Amino acid sequence: MSSLRQSISTSRLIRIALALGLGLLVLLLLWGVLILTETGMSVWDRLSRGPAWFFWVYAAGFAAVTGVGLYLLWKLLRPRRGARTARLPAAQTLTRESIEGRIQAAEGQGLDLAEVRRELALLQKRKEAGKVQVSFFGEISAGKSSLIKALLPEAELQIDVRGGTTRQVHAYHWKSGSGDELILTDMPGTNEVGGGLDVVAREEALRSHVVVYVCDGDLSRSQYDDLHALTDLGKPCIVALNKADRYRQQELEQLLARVKERLGGTVRVELVAVQAGGKREALLVHPDGREETVVRDMPPRVDALAAALQRHLDEDPAVLEQLRDTSVFVLVSRKLDAAQERFRRERAAAITTSYSRKAMIGAMAAVTPGSDLIIQGYLGVAMVKELAALYEVPVRQMDTDLLLRLIQKKVARTTAIMLAVAGNALKSFPGIGTLAGGIAHAAAYGMIFDALGRAVAQSLESRGDLRPAQAAQVFEEQISEDLEASARRFARLALDLRREEPQGREGQAG
Repeated sequence: MSSLRQSISTSRLIRIALALGLGLLVLLLLWGVLILTETGMSVWDRLSRGPAWFFWVYAAGFAAVTGVGLYLLWKLLRPRRGARTARLPAAQTLTRESIEGRIQAAEGQGLDLAEVRRELALLQKRKEAGKVQVSFFGEISAGKSSLIKALLPEAELQIDVRGGTTRQVHAYHWKSGSGDELILTDMPGTNEVGGGLDVVAREEALRSHVVVYVCDGDLSRSQYDDLHALTDLGKPCIVALNKADRYRQQELEQLLARVKERLGGTVRVELVAVQAGGKREALLVHPDGREETVVRDMPPRVDALAAALQRHLDEDPAVLEQLRDTSVFVLVSRKLDAAQERFRRERAAAITTSYSRKAMIGAMAAVTPGSDLIIQGYLGVAMVKELAALYEVPVRQMDTDLLLRLIQKKVARTTAIMLAVAGNALKSFPGIGTLAGGIAHAAAYGMIFDALGRAVAQSLESRGDLRPAQAAQVFEEQISEDLEASARRFARLALDLRREEPQGREGQAG
């Protein structure tokens, strides 16, 4: 009861505060109106008593200043037409020659670009075929296969009311009413459980001349994002609102208006309402009151879709070809970036492992890990420089020195813990017992350099630059992550390196 009274009291105080604020705002507005009125009347009185030429000069100057101010405000606040498609110029600069140049440079570094080469070969094969590629794209169960069946009654498609029956890409030939030959591609639906086929569908959409985006209702956020990812590249799209028979005419018009509003001023997007056909259950009431459930065939209505496709075919074929090539080059560029990222991660891991081994070998006789090799030795600096060269990021010496100083401070706080954990890890190996000393130090060095290499690589990859403070923070997180498993791994490596030493000396003596 007391809490209820307190709630009512709080609500009343809020209303009183709002009322006071509103009253104050009204008073301020009235005061402003009075000031402006007084000023205006005073200026008008003085102008009316002055010479006529001065009045007109003053009026012209006032109008000019007002006009310039309003124009500048309009320039500043008006929506920019090219804001949404800001990525288009970058995409349009991609050409076959620029892509080939990137491929040759990447292959020179040792990258495996077989997938990229296959993508370009597929583009060339489709260009030589000379047929217009149309992809039916959309979420699972939207009715893509049913629409193709309606356009191509003779085609054998797997259609299931449960949805998700298209597990791979299917291509079908279709000749339009004007004699144009098309390849209609039925693709897996997006947003299925697990999303394993989403990449397949999105990539095939980029390979097409025209995309038919099939939906059966208002656009969800993921559908909106998929559509704009295509239209940002200038990809001609037809949004086919399927299962239109489920709506009354007024509801359908409202839904179409809503979808059109969400698409905004998107260029090269056409909206049509279609019905792929199929069967529907209906309740039949007989004159005697008896009810019966009957199944009726629903005739397909795809004329609007066929007409929209024809309008795109009637456009300049060279423009369609150029737009398709551009989107494929974007896809190839993305695959190049992914291959470069994989290659750099693998090479960064190999560099980190190599320097960790070198640090462990040099640490076999060290007294305190983390001091000489991290701060004064060349290994830490050399590893940072090699990783920076891998990511093609120029690194200043002062940034490297700052990073190693920060690392040394963090190492100083965890040295005892790392040595203790490394010592305990050595006990798990048969025949080692309580062996410590240089082996434990070496394991600690391996942990330090492994965490340092991963931290630097992460900074270079995510930031495109070496950020000492951020890299040092990541180092601290890496060194503390699963400390026991890391210590056991590097303790085993330290033992292997220790066993290799006598063999190396014998070889030198021989």
